[in-house]
This record gives sequence, C-alpha cells and structure tokens, in this order.
Amino acid sequence: MIQWIYFFDLCGTAVFALSGALAAGKHRMDPFGVIVLASVTAIGGGSIRDTLMGATPVFWISDPNYIIVILATVIACLILVRKPHKLPSFTLPVADAFGLALFTVIGAQKALVLGHSGMIAVVMGLITGVGGGIIRDILCRQVPMVLRTEIYATASIIGGICYTLSLLSGMDSMTSMFLAMTSTLVIRLSAIRWHLSLPAFDLKTKRH
Repeated sequence: MIQWIYFFDLCGTAVFALSGALAAGKHRMDPFGVIVLASVTAIGGGSIRDTLMGATPVFWISDPNYIIVILATVIACLILVRKPHKLPSFTLPVADAFGLALFTVIGAQKALVLGHSGMIAVVMGLITGVGGGIIRDILCRQVPMVLRTEIYATASIIGGICYTLSLLSGMDSMTSMFLAMTSTLVIRLSAIRWHLSLPAFDLKTKRH
C-alpha cells in the first residue's frame, strides 16, 4: 500500500511539474524559469503542508527522487513540446486537474497518518492540491485559479471529504483513494468542460 501511495505521489509531482512547465512556456520563460515554475507547482503545496504539520524536513529534502522527477519532466517538456502556444487550450487545465486529484488524496492521507483529525486531513488535502498552483499563478502575474469563480478548490474539498468518509466507513485504503481521486477529477473536468462556477460575491457600489 505504501509503495502505491509513493507511486501516486511521484505521478502527481510529474503532472504538476508538467502543468508548471506548460505555464512557463505560455509566458515565454527561459529554461531556468521553466524549472522554477515547474518546481514550485509540483512541490509548493506539499512543502506548505509539511511545514504546517511539523513534518520536517519536508518530503523532497528527505527524498531527492521528487527533484529528479521534476527535472526529468522539464527536460522532456522542453524537448517534446517545442511550441506550447500551439497546444490545445485545455492541455494546461486538464493536466492541472489530474495533479489536483492526486495531491488532494496524498495530502489528506499524510495528515491522517500523522494522527490528525478528518477535518484537518481535508484542509491539508486542499493545501497540497492548490498550494503549488497558487504560487505558479502568482509568479505568472495571474489571479490564482483557486480564487476564480470556476469550481476548483471545491473539487479538492469534496475529494478530501470523500476520502476521509470512505475510510471511516471501513472501506479499504486503495478503494478510498480511487473514489476520492475520481470524484475530484470528475468535478474539476466537468467544471472545465461546461464552465461550471460558484456564484460570485459581488459588492457593487449603488448609484444614487
């Protein structure tokens, strides 16, 4: 089971690194900029999570395989994706959606392993899932995706709740992870496909 979780974590790292690299390509960054953006997207959320929970040194310092995966993803992206602006417009959001689903569950699972409550597990899943993307968007001078009206953080929260409730109901870990990742991914991809969003909180100054 632990090996599968580790495998999913590395997969999520690669997916989010790809998301960061593609974002860097859209903003015409140099190779160093691509590495920086891919790195903060892939390990930013997990670093914040581990720091908040006191799980130090953070995961990628203890295990350099995460850095190797990021660098390998960046190199592959630089070689294979010569012209990011010609990629379909949905490539970056879909890659980000897969990373969100994977990291949400990984974050929640780690919080539970460290003995935290289900509520904290949901919060840590959210931080792991959206933290790196927030840093990526800020560096790209964009409003972070999590703060826009399109459903994003909500998908992560529902996935985290699904994971913790599945475990509490006695479901095995692998099935719980699969259900949580699937629910997060379906909600996020549906939001991308049909532009689903939450109502905006809009305070407009009344004209007299």
